[in-house]
Amino acid sequence: MDRRKSLKAMVAGTVTSGFMFSGCLTDSEEKPATAEIPQPDTGAGGYGRTPEELARDQELYKKTFFNDHEIATLTVLSDIIIPADDTSPSASEVKVPEFIAFIVKDMPYHQTPIRGGLMWLDHESNKRFDKIFKNASPEQQIEIIEDIAYPDDVRPELEQGARFFSRIRNLVATGYFTTKEGIDYLGYAGNVPNVWNGVPQDVLDKHQVSYDEKTLNECIKPEERNEIANWDNYELG
Repeated sequence: MDRRKSLKAMVAGTVTSGFMFSGCLTDSEEKPATAEIPQPDTGAGGYGRTPEELARDQELYKKTFFNDHEIATLTVLSDIIIPADDTSPSASEVKVPEFIAFIVKDMPYHQTPIRGGLMWLDHESNKRFDKIFKNASPEQQIEIIEDIAYPDDVRPELEQGARFFSRIRNLVATGYFTTKEGIDYLGYAGNVPNVWNGVPQDVLDKHQVSYDEKTLNECIKPEERNEIANWDNYELG
């Protein structure tokens, strides 16, 4: 199965963050209104952020939850879920592990399930291959992931791992598809202004009309589309 295409299909046609997060919450967990990719403080204030939000972000950035081993395992896991392809970077290349590290501080209810899941991965890998997950071979890592990636088919003894994987997959997809690279991969164009080239010539000919010189000069000039209009000398006719 192409993991990128599967996740792309999950994201397409829905609101990414809301869908992704609601899919991994238990009934007792608070549902976040939105998920945001953390923006480092550039000193410019940040677009659309209130002073209170910026102060909270900075407070969270100062804290550390995951240790180096957990971050390394998250990095391996993120790239298994969304590897690089010929045109797009992997999850770790667009800083998805850093995104998750921020999210667990912003939404603490993720902390225990994710830390417990990372421990479960190491335990399962040790049991099968006598080595922790991040040190296992790619084939061994995939063997474990294949056993927990499909909840409907998972064996009862692996249900804890399946619940963890569902949560981490949702977070990885949320982090990835809210980056510029992820949005480009989805092909989402957003609100892009149309380019109007005027009425096609064959239509003008069919109706036996044409643009006058004044209209052509003022309204249909492709070479000036990127210039900001100057209305200083504009006069009402």
